[in-house]
Amino acid sequence: QVQLVESGGGLVQPGGSLRLSCVASRGIFSIYTMGWYRRAPGKQRELVADSTSGGTAFYVDSVKGRFTISRDNAKNTVYLQMNSLKPEDTAVYYCNARPAFTTRGMGSWGQGTQVTVSS
Repeated sequence: QVQLVESGGGLVQPGGSLRLSCVASRGIFSIYTMGWYRRAPGKQRELVADSTSGGTAFYVDSVKGRFTISRDNAKNTVYLQMNSLKPEDTAVYYCNARPAFTTRGMGSWGQGTQVTVSS
């Protein structure tokens, strides 16, 4: 089991930016696919972005061009840079770590960090 700790959430105005960080407890971080999910009030959890160990990134359409996922394998850390934030980005954001070739939604989860976009 991989332990994950997120940070970086908060309150931001529309059009603003935030960077989320997630530190993993295990050194095998480098071979895991790392992802960010979110759950907005009254909605199901959705995948926002993920990054394979080889660096291939996926983004949900609603965040393409605004969010960037990156990882620092030496620090066991994955980031989500969020720019041009919109009120509809308001959600609890969760970090996920899963071994390669497992299905999205499986693996280990962080405790979540709240992101609120509001004027």
